[in-house]
Amino acid sequence: MFVDHARIFVRGGDGGNGIVAFRREKYVPMGGPAGGDGGRGGNVIFVADEGLNTLMDFRYNRHFKAPRGQHGQGKNMHGAGGEDLLVKVPVGTVIKDDDNGEVLADLVESGQQVIVARGGRGGRGNARFSTARNRAPSISENGEPGEERWVRLELKLLADVGLVGFPNAGKSTFISRISAARPKIADYPFTTLVPNLGVVVTPAHDSFVVADIPGLIEGAHLGSGLGHDFLRHIERTRVLLFVLDVAETEGRDCREDYHILRRELENFNPDLALRPYLIVANKMDIPGAEDNLPKLQSEFGDKVYPISAVTSQGVDHLIQKTYQILSTLPRETFIQGEEPVIHRFEEEEEPFSIEMVAGVYEVKGKRIEKLVAMTNFGTEDGVRRFQHIVQKMGLEEALRKKGIKPGDTVRIMELEFDYSE
Repeated sequence: MFVDHARIFVRGGDGGNGIVAFRREKYVPMGGPAGGDGGRGGNVIFVADEGLNTLMDFRYNRHFKAPRGQHGQGKNMHGAGGEDLLVKVPVGTVIKDDDNGEVLADLVESGQQVIVARGGRGGRGNARFSTARNRAPSISENGEPGEERWVRLELKLLADVGLVGFPNAGKSTFISRISAARPKIADYPFTTLVPNLGVVVTPAHDSFVVADIPGLIEGAHLGSGLGHDFLRHIERTRVLLFVLDVAETEGRDCREDYHILRRELENFNPDLALRPYLIVANKMDIPGAEDNLPKLQSEFGDKVYPISAVTSQGVDHLIQKTYQILSTLPRETFIQGEEPVIHRFEEEEEPFSIEMVAGVYEVKGKRIEKLVAMTNFGTEDGVRRFQHIVQKMGLEEALRKKGIKPGDTVRIMELEFDYSE
């Protein structure tokens, strides 16, 4: 089954916890702190794999979480890092942040990788907090939580040539004639429900890839018919072939069909109007086609190539002309996203924000939430360090400006405490 879009959840592994430990060896008095650091969590990495051609697997598995790092140990032994989680996706997959639609990466080459959720760093053991004033600290950090987000995957087929036409224009018959592709062919609208790819070999043994896009209708760019689902697959093609029913078996004017198709493409993506194109006047074997062909040629001249996909009339000449056009175009000219767009994971400028929720002062923000997650509240030194950091952040002053009074409740994630001067 062909699936070209999916929504999944990814989470990097949490960092391992640092620990509090001291050297207690014989003949080593006051051995000092020896708590090791935790290992970093694994990253979630998407890898483009040319062996895949659908996002079907993501219909059944929507959650991907990398392993966490191991905890630190005594004798200054650090925990091992968590293994990265490699997730294979088809070549041509666009990865977007589901919250804001930002493109995280566009994977257009086999083996191309991008980190979509970074693992958290390991927490520091108490050996890291030793100073001249405090030679036996009982402070350690918990591991940093891994990044998490929902992402949208959109597959855009990588093909050299895109076949565009109304239902029953003969695109499927044409691609089955010029390649080894065997799409379903029948005499009713929307026979083709998924895009099909075919490799075409020229008489000179050159080759190119053709994509048969399911039939478009007027209003496709607004979601009518199947166009809304599959128009994206045309964006990467370098040459467009407009396949028209020149015999007008459906009762439509073939010239008007062309103008409607072009408008739909331009409304979907104006860049498509700049692509080289040819007009394929198909069904020349059917009576009436010979009478309609001149009106196409009078308007579009040498752009028109009469063929019969059923009898192969004119097909070889069309293939040679198509390859001739392709050979003059640099491959990177029309392929979007040749350089992957990689999202930079940056901290918020503001360390926190404060809102009143049901009489509780709720504090939010990546920096302060990370501080809470990484603080070991099981030791007095850990609590003292937390209080010192939030004071430097300006939290107490900000709470006063909000009108907080002694005894009021403050909540940061799952942490709740009563405010006191």
